[in-house]
Amino acid sequence: MKILLTGGTGFIGSELIKSWNTHEVTLLTRDPSKAKQNLSHINQNNIRYIQSLDNLNDLNGFTAVINLAGEPIADKRWTATQKEEICHSRWNITEKIVSLIHASTEPPEVFISGSAVGYYGDQQEHPFDESLHVYHMNFPHQVCSHWEDIAKRAQSNMTRVLLLRTGIVLGKHGGALQKMLLPYKLGLGGPIGSGKQYMPWIHILDMVRAINHLLATQHAQGEFNLCAPHPATNKQFSQTLAKQLRRPHILFTPKWAMSLLMGESSCLLFDSIRAKPKKLTEMGFIFSYSRVEPALKNLLQHPN
Repeated sequence: MKILLTGGTGFIGSELIKSWNTHEVTLLTRDPSKAKQNLSHINQNNIRYIQSLDNLNDLNGFTAVINLAGEPIADKRWTATQKEEICHSRWNITEKIVSLIHASTEPPEVFISGSAVGYYGDQQEHPFDESLHVYHMNFPHQVCSHWEDIAKRAQSNMTRVLLLRTGIVLGKHGGALQKMLLPYKLGLGGPIGSGKQYMPWIHILDMVRAINHLLATQHAQGEFNLCAPHPATNKQFSQTLAKQLRRPHILFTPKWAMSLLMGESSCLLFDSIRAKPKKLTEMGFIFSYSRVEPALKNLLQHPN
């Protein structure tokens, strides 16, 4: 396949590239020299780098487009400026890709675009799958809903569109787990708030495998929850992490403290999202890690 990839130097994107031995990859990046350095551990023979989509008139010749670009949603407090950056870093590039697909006489067969389980908002303890349609005024839903609407415009009888509603991706060298490790290693880990809120998660290996599965499955289209079949509550996850690190699990962080520290973005910690990957599993995809304890054990005992 000839694949155009955005967000290829990020946590998920770089792992995805590592899984491709035969695909020809065009990687969109603002800094090709830095990208080459970040991906120096990967075979570069099948990778070329471009700095902008503006030099492309169409996407003829590409088999697939995978769009994972976007300002991290949880790294900074949600000021008005940061909210704008989060939105436009996702929406603008997706609009450009869709325009190029429309301009193509032989468009890509598949367009895979990022999204997140934040689309669903707080669903408390209720399990649900991709068939749940919601509307919220909260920021994560507004970001994801508009992002998905833009991507869907590329759908045609020549191009299928897939939307990745991704949970918390667990990996040793990036994402949320990397940020959690230090306080837990210091014995400062514990549940946040009541700890009853559900956390949809997925092992990085399954994330990569699922994307490749969807890439290769010609009838796959629409929204997919990319999260393990067994979401864990915050307390369950916290206890399991502390156990794997052989550290105490006696502290907890009150909700008011995180709300004070993070402001509006604290909803990322407290919204309960018990999402199920129904469409993936019905398609025959088998998770390597469906429960959180073996997932964390694998990541923490086999760091490489």
